[in-house]
Amino acid sequence: MTPNPTATPADTHEALDAFWSALESSPFLMLGLPAQVAHSQPMTAQFDGRQGPIWFYGSRSSRLVEGLTSTNDAMAQYVGEGHKLFACIAGMLTIDNDPAIIDKFWSNSVEAWYDQGKSDPDLVMLRFDPSHMEVWQADMTLMGKLKMMFGGTMSARDLEGKHVETAL
Repeated sequence: MTPNPTATPADTHEALDAFWSALESSPFLMLGLPAQVAHSQPMTAQFDGRQGPIWFYGSRSSRLVEGLTSTNDAMAQYVGEGHKLFACIAGMLTIDNDPAIIDKFWSNSVEAWYDQGKSDPDLVMLRFDPSHMEVWQADMTLMGKLKMMFGGTMSARDLEGKHVETAL
C-alpha cells in the first residue's frame, strides 16, 4: 500500500480509532530502543484511554530496561489480528514506578510474572509516551485474493486501505 499524502483529518481519526480498537482486543506490541543494538521484544500494553501513555510491566534485569538512558527514544510496532492493521509508534520510554499506576493495571496474569507480587524488586513500570505514529489499514480486493489463491502477481492496486502518518 502506498502512502496517502492527501489523508484527511477524518482518515487520520478513523485510522487512529481503528488502531486503539485493535490494541484493546490484542494488546501486544514489539517494543525497542533504536539506540540499542538489540531486537525489540514483545510486551503487553496497559492503557486507559486513547490519548494517554501506554504502560508496560517490565523487569529490571531485561535488556530493554538495562538499555534505558537519559534519552529514551523508543519504537513500538503493532500487527493486528488478520494482518489488516499495522502501526509503528515513536515515543519516549521512561521508568515510572508510581504505585497508583502499578495497582491500576495489576491482575492475576501480571502477578504470575513476579514472585513477590507488587513488592518484587525486579518489577518496573515502563511509561511509553507516543509522539508520532503511522498506521496502515489494508484489505485485499477480490482480485487480490484471487491472485494470491492462484499464484498471480500482486500489485498496489490489489490492496484497498489507508495509510496515515500523524503526530500525537
